Amino acid sequence: MSQTEARPPRFNHVAMSVPSTLLEASGRTELTAFYSDVFGWNELPTETIDGRRLIFGVHTIEQFVFLIADDSPMTCPRLDHYGLSVGTEAELDAVLARAKSWQARDDRVDIIDKKTEDHGMLAITSIYVRFLLPMMVEIQWWDFKEGSA
Repeated sequence: MSQTEARPPRFNHVAMSVPSTLLEASGRTELTAFYSDVFGWNELPTETIDGRRLIFGVHTIEQFVFLIADDSPMTCPRLDHYGLSVGTEAELDAVLARAKSWQARDDRVDIIDKKTEDHGMLAITSIYVRFLLPMMVEIQWWDFKEGSA
């Protein structure tokens, strides 16, 4: 696709406000260690501003999580989330295993365990994970039954 061809809009980022202390060196270290290990995200260090901003690249140049300091940081109910999908159940299980490994040593890791909703032609299996940020991350695997797509 050339740069002049139209395409439908697509999701590319999530932004959350957090306390400035979470974006200082020790908080960034904790966030980066967890989200890198569990989800494979990477800090974009050229975009980091100590105590003010942290951006995680999420697998492609167009996808990112934008964290910004605010005196009145975001708060939300436990199930508020944003979702990502994986291609196989094994990938979902691997994310869950890494999150549970972290939870075993840090009780601030919040997990909603694996659940499958069967819709007949499609079964959606998901987990939810949160660590220090206001919103959970949902990971889904979509299992299309044979003969459907």
